[in-house]
Amino acid sequence: MSWGPFRRIPAAAALAVLVAAPAACTRERLVQGDCKALNGAPVCAWGRLKGTTVVAFGATVPMRAVDSAPAELPMVWPPVAGAVVALPAEVKSASGFDNITIFWEPHGHPPGPYLVPHFDFHFNAIPGLQVAAIDCADSTKPANPPTGYELPDVPIPQVGTLVGLCVPGMGMHSLPSSELHAAAPFEKTMIVGYYHRSPIFVEPMITRATLAARRTFDLPIPAVAGWPAGVRQPSRFEAVYDSTAQAYQFTFSGMGAGTGTE
Repeated sequence: MSWGPFRRIPAAAALAVLVAAPAACTRERLVQGDCKALNGAPVCAWGRLKGTTVVAFGATVPMRAVDSAPAELPMVWPPVAGAVVALPAEVKSASGFDNITIFWEPHGHPPGPYLVPHFDFHFNAIPGLQVAAIDCADSTKPANPPTGYELPDVPIPQVGTLVGLCVPGMGMHSLPSSELHAAAPFEKTMIVGYYHRSPIFVEPMITRATLAARRTFDLPIPAVAGWPAGVRQPSRFEAVYDSTAQAYQFTFSGMGAGTGTE
């Protein structure tokens, strides 16, 4: 084997190669997931990575999807998602989050503080087929919901009592206690979802009026124990409004290492 060609590389050039290689590994890159129509506008999933590490993931939500939401929808049970959007493969493998299911609630839903028009954005940590298979036959609540959260049993006319506010095709919903027992309608909140006693989604639930204000905001994410193996829980959520694009960037970041919290 001849080593001659290596001797002809100038020392400065060799050093540049060695420096550039680690820099390339730490450069942030954008990866695209699916785009699906919601009220006639494309909602697109995406992720930002450094190497194989997820820095952030989320979705672009155009204001057309918000402004064009119908005032009425047929009453069906269980509810049907307006869009199911797959996250990028790189985000799935590195964070454990798989897809987004989006629901428009033109009249809201019980309990009382949530009876206002709003959107549910479920960021699911289980595959879409498993989400669709949730039938709420398992009524066992998790032993340790986040501090300051409750899983209420909610009676729904002509449906029955939803134990732990479990909805087929979604799962149980744990809600902030202070908000659940408030007299005033909610504006925006972060819900943590469960099934089979395990956390399976985080959900920014946001009123149409809040989104229509076209202002950037953030929501706290509680520490959640018991995520399935491979799920890295985000610790921050921000909805950044882009006036040029007329869209929100829903962004989760601050992923913990491994399962559980950061």
